Amino acid sequence: MRKSYLAALLPLLALAQPAAAQMENFKTGPVFEDFGPTAPVEMDEPLAQDSIFNIAFDVAKAADPEKLNRTIESAARFINMHVAAGVPTENIHLAIVVHGGASFDLTNHESFAARKEGRKNASASAIAQLQEYGVKFYLCGQSAAAYGISNADLLPGVKMSLSAMTTHALLQQQDYMLNPF
Repeated sequence: MRKSYLAALLPLLALAQPAAAQMENFKTGPVFEDFGPTAPVEMDEPLAQDSIFNIAFDVAKAADPEKLNRTIESAARFINMHVAAGVPTENIHLAIVVHGGASFDLTNHESFAARKEGRKNASASAIAQLQEYGVKFYLCGQSAAAYGISNADLLPGVKMSLSAMTTHALLQQQDYMLNPF
């Protein structure tokens, strides 16, 4: 039985090797040097230099312990990738709407540690850097109420909204599109 299990596993391990090797093509920058890696791509249709992006990211899943929230990092990847492709930074406008279990990822170190067994909020530094770039962060007020999060618990610059649904509706009225990834 064990021998057949190993025989079935070997081809899968062989397939994983090329994928892991390809990850070395991913680099950070040009905007965020500490996070948000992307890979260069030879595009069949290059992006127009006057492209304008108004994108909203929806974040419900909390970060893994001691790690940057994956969707927040995706926003950095979006910026790095498009600036590297020639889109001017002033043409990229992002909003990150957070609700559910991810709500704590927008809390300050004291509040986060009190609720997460003394751990550090690994997303805080990236959030600050993204905000310096102009990314807006919104916390769903309904989720905040459910989790006992107050405005005083939030990282600097994070806005408390009535709800994630309300924020997404308002962003759509401002021509923001929801990023499905």
